[in-house]
Amino acid sequence: MLESIVRASARIDAPPARVYGIIADYRNGHPHILPKQFRNLVVEAGGVGAGTIISFEVRAFGMTRRLRAAITEPQPGRILVESNMDPAPSVTTFTVEPAEGGQASDVTIETRLGTKPGILGTIERAMSSGFLRSLYSEELALLDARAKVPGSTFQVPGSRRPEP
Repeated sequence: MLESIVRASARIDAPPARVYGIIADYRNGHPHILPKQFRNLVVEAGGVGAGTIISFEVRAFGMTRRLRAAITEPQPGRILVESNMDPAPSVTTFTVEPAEGGQASDVTIETRLGTKPGILGTIERAMSSGFLRSLYSEELALLDARAKVPGSTFQVPGSRRPEP
């Protein structure tokens, strides 16, 4: 099986702790940054950061697919990973880096997915790459907008109360 890598990045006008907190909070943050093609996000375990298990649907090319993912944090506050628990291998990594002296964040969403070899794999890679890159650009725009909402609440990893 071959691997395809799809990546999108953006500068988010909010401090890294706030941005990462939105991404890592699968109950109150992450659902608000998902494009409409992602539906029915269910938190099966946990809810914030490492140890969270989620399931969700993705609508693409006229088909809906249900996926499950386990969340890990190789570098809490900086890197969060969603690993697909289904047979189709895919790993999506969210990386948040400080920018502008910590007043902004550079965020990258990267997915590595297994694809078939040959001509079918080439077509699959081309279609999925364009589709995911577009979704991730929209997700980053939604993240930027969410990070600017005054009074929005979400759980910051490592804390016990919502951030103002």
